[in-house]
Amino acid sequence: MDEKAILRRRLINLQTEHRDLDDAIARLADAHPVDQLRLQRMKKRKLCLKDEIARLEDILTPDIIA
Repeated sequence: MDEKAILRRRLINLQTEHRDLDDAIARLADAHPVDQLRLQRMKKRKLCLKDEIARLEDILTPDIIA
């Protein structure tokens, strides 16, 4: 398996985790009482995933000079 295929697979896994975490955050936010510490940690993890997704997309997207 070449490097780009590995990166694409990692990107798909991260996007799935990001989506799942978004759903979990929404469910947790609707729960009463809200566990603020857990919610904050989940949001921080989601942000880290978003940054990693953006980094991988930049690597996989070829630079096009207009």
